[in-house]
Amino acid sequence: MKVFNKIVDLQNELFMCRKEGKEIGLVPTMGALHEGHASLVKRSVKENGVTVVSVFLNPTQFNDQGDLDRYPRTLDADCKLLEACGADYVFAPSVKEVYPTPDTRHFEFPPVSTVMEGAKRPGHFNGVCQVVSRLFYIVRPTRAYFGEKDWQQIAVIKQLVKYINSDVQIVECPIVRDEDGLAKSSRNTLLAPDERAIAPNIYKALKESVEYAKTHTVQETHDKVVADINAVEGLEVEYFQIVDGDSLQDVSSWEDSAYVVGCITVYCGKTPIRLIDHIKYKG
Repeated sequence: MKVFNKIVDLQNELFMCRKEGKEIGLVPTMGALHEGHASLVKRSVKENGVTVVSVFLNPTQFNDQGDLDRYPRTLDADCKLLEACGADYVFAPSVKEVYPTPDTRHFEFPPVSTVMEGAKRPGHFNGVCQVVSRLFYIVRPTRAYFGEKDWQQIAVIKQLVKYINSDVQIVECPIVRDEDGLAKSSRNTLLAPDERAIAPNIYKALKESVEYAKTHTVQETHDKVVADINAVEGLEVEYFQIVDGDSLQDVSSWEDSAYVVGCITVYCGKTPIRLIDHIKYKG
């Protein structure tokens, strides 16, 4: 496995791969890798001739400087995990390398990019689109792999691909969970032991609500999930929205759509750490 810090070095290497007719898989990450990332990398290795994993903590998608400062940075451990997964190349550039000048491009894809995370974290998806479009330009992948935990992000990136007229195939990969149900996330490492102990209540409430939803309205289901999670000391729901899985618009009745998803963000613990998850109700 080779590690590149410079765009030109990576591109020269990938030029040779293309010459040999190899398809290229890209797994964009911000580092602090875990089994969820490993599952994306292994899938890319299986489906492509070469796999590139970017490890870049992108400052433009953080609207909270404290959140960026706290984000774990573990490049050496990340590289060990990636080598074990069969990745061919790691692209670990500096901020200056990715943004030699400030990126003033503005991406907005309403309503997909303006609800939920888009509403709560102004500028977040613009930053995601800035870095992902740059990575697509640098790597020119055949396929790019994203985890369904960041479910709204996938919807935004699909809009981005259409907008920039890219032919990259977006591959959605299932959430990887710990045995107790907590969705694997780089942020989980920031949880104190007592916070980590209560965090699985998020998925527990979501999972239980699927059965509940069969005999209750959308509003009743929404209220139950929020009440169940807020009843756990140390957890506080920021938002829970039950939406059409394609448009991300709220549904008021289960009959409104054939594809219905519940998306949630919960503050956990004293710091607090912001955890996201989702559950499918229909479709």
